[in-house]
Amino acid sequence: MTQRTTDDQAITQTRAWIDAVIVALNFCPFAKRELDRDSVRFRVIREDSLEQYLLALIDECVLLDQDPEIETSLLILPQDFAAFDTFLDLLEMANALLVEQGYIGIYQLASFHPDYCFANVPADDAANYTNRSPVPLLHLIRESSIERAVANYPQPEQIPEHNMALARDKGTAEMQALLAACCRDRNPPKE
Repeated sequence: MTQRTTDDQAITQTRAWIDAVIVALNFCPFAKRELDRDSVRFRVIREDSLEQYLLALIDECVLLDQDPEIETSLLILPQDFAAFDTFLDLLEMANALLVEQGYIGIYQLASFHPDYCFANVPADDAANYTNRSPVPLLHLIRESSIERAVANYPQPEQIPEHNMALARDKGTAEMQALLAACCRDRNPPKE
């Protein structure tokens, strides 16, 4: 994505990715229900400093505290974190801030990035596409919701392994094509 990507484009591309990858491939067996309930919040964050990004994360926690109708928040970061290492630095600080602010056990972060690469996995391994998204994003999830969802799901601990195996079965080229299709400019910027 370029700097010219609008907030609407970032949300549209993220939603397309969720539909075409996360839901269609069943990477998250709980996502469709929340999308159908319209309980997923999509928030684009553009800030001038790392501190402001972290404050925006805490603001989102406060909003979730106050509004139980929002099941989960996707914090979309279309600028500043194109480099995966920089994004990982943000993720580390964000997790530390959740602990510091007393949100451990209340919320957890999942992370997605266009260049996501699991530790000790080659960059071209299709399994990385289980966490590759059109733009960098942090997924703020209620811990209590996770506990309820997995309580009635057989072998939830096998979800990541299943997803990685499915992505590898599809292959890197197909997974790249799925992600690229989500990134196509559905709403080109107005001149």
